[in-house]
Amino acid sequence: MSGTFVGMPAFPKAAHEAVHNATLRGNLRHATHTIRAKRAKAVTEVSDWAELREAGKRIKDHTLRHLDRYLVQLEESVTAAGGTVHWAADADEANRIVTYLVKATGETEVVKVKSMATQEIGLNEALEAEGIRAYETDLAELIVQLGKDRPSHILVPAIHRNRGEIRDIFAKEMSEWGRPAPDGLTDTPAELAEAARLHLREKFLRAKVGISGANFMVADTGTLVVVESEGNGRMCLTLPETLISVVGIEKIVPTWQDLEVFLQTLPRSSTAERMNPYTSMWTGTAGSGTTGSDTADGPSTFHLVLIDNGRTDTLADEVGRQALRCIRCSACLNVCPVYERAGGHAYGSVYPGPIGAILSPQLRGTASEIDSSLPYASSLCGACYEVCPVAIDIPEVLVHLRERVAQGGQVTQKGAKVVLKPAKGHAAERAAMRAAGWAFTHPAALRTGQRLASRTRRFHPRTLPGPGMAWSASRALPTLPAEPFRDWWQRTDGGRTEQGVADGGPSLRGRAGDGEDSGK
Repeated sequence: MSGTFVGMPAFPKAAHEAVHNATLRGNLRHATHTIRAKRAKAVTEVSDWAELREAGKRIKDHTLRHLDRYLVQLEESVTAAGGTVHWAADADEANRIVTYLVKATGETEVVKVKSMATQEIGLNEALEAEGIRAYETDLAELIVQLGKDRPSHILVPAIHRNRGEIRDIFAKEMSEWGRPAPDGLTDTPAELAEAARLHLREKFLRAKVGISGANFMVADTGTLVVVESEGNGRMCLTLPETLISVVGIEKIVPTWQDLEVFLQTLPRSSTAERMNPYTSMWTGTAGSGTTGSDTADGPSTFHLVLIDNGRTDTLADEVGRQALRCIRCSACLNVCPVYERAGGHAYGSVYPGPIGAILSPQLRGTASEIDSSLPYASSLCGACYEVCPVAIDIPEVLVHLRERVAQGGQVTQKGAKVVLKPAKGHAAERAAMRAAGWAFTHPAALRTGQRLASRTRRFHPRTLPGPGMAWSASRALPTLPAEPFRDWWQRTDGGRTEQGVADGGPSLRGRAGDGEDSGK
């Protein structure tokens, strides 16, 4: 992934600072609770939601298992429709390709559809370094760009801003990017939206190059799909002469029938709408049809840049690969108690929240301090899994990645040898696991330890010791029994000598059915 967020502190430090920002927490609480409630209502309207969820999961898993075949089919379909396909192994290669394509047109500015993929690779910064200015046209992305900020939510990038802050940003910054904000601008939503519309209108009509991502790509026809709620995306997709789409290789679906499933689940799970307001689809170029380029609508030149950027490495992980099912609905963010309090910036990635905690460490590796901390940015409550429309078991992947970090950080390949790079900051955890592993393989030592723990239980602390344990100070440690289970079993002969058995009651040995002393 791009180095846009390199240098940010690890999640614990960033989150610690964020939770002390009362305005941020208020903005997040109001927005996430509102979206969460609307989504829950929209989902309950669909009687077969569970079936749609399972269908989406299966379609994605099938596609990922046969990704090589569907990528080739997609390239053939896009090429046959008049488009050109480019392959980018990483962010740097993708940025070089897009920069070259824009320069080839002779233009020095582009309009952009909201795109997580272009943020992932740091495309705006790469274009700016080459003298090309990229204008974000999504309202929330515009707010982030004008405010010299970073997105903090997948669906609502400016969720951390309230209306007063947005008004101040528009009034101060719009004039530097084009048409200034109207005099006397207030913080009412209608006036803010009108100011953005007037500011962007001239850019839509002037731009010759548009850049987008895609929510889906249909392999058998080469069709790309963008869903959005404002209409700015359609302006970018249809008005420019050249369209460049930058898309992750996992965004493929095999057929239109498969696409139909996601066009039902994505709107309800993201914006709580029954049907997406703007669903734009295009296949190749305007000049590829029988009508000819002079009479057809849309760009006359289309380029598709397919990016890997860590996705094939993620695909190789049998547990972690399910993160590639993600359709970027952001439902997991809106139910996450950690995200609600820490905000998106604390995650140090364009992918915040629960999905970011499992996707970013896989795309970027776990070598850096921030990426090694992300799998721990969760309470493992499971709410994210419950709302995911493609059934990504985020808690399972989080635990899997924690194991990777604790055992050794990043796996690298040197020739034919696999090298495990030592992880930092987990020496005590690894030592504890080694000690536990040794004890469980030495029964006599385990029995002695259990007896010692029981006999000294009156001296045990009620909470976890150590400084800075605010979380554990209000949580009592479990009380140890007066004697270990093994000793009780031997003393009572598996429970047969207890009073209940003497009176004719059932015994544990009888419940086992076969009389085996399974506890020894």
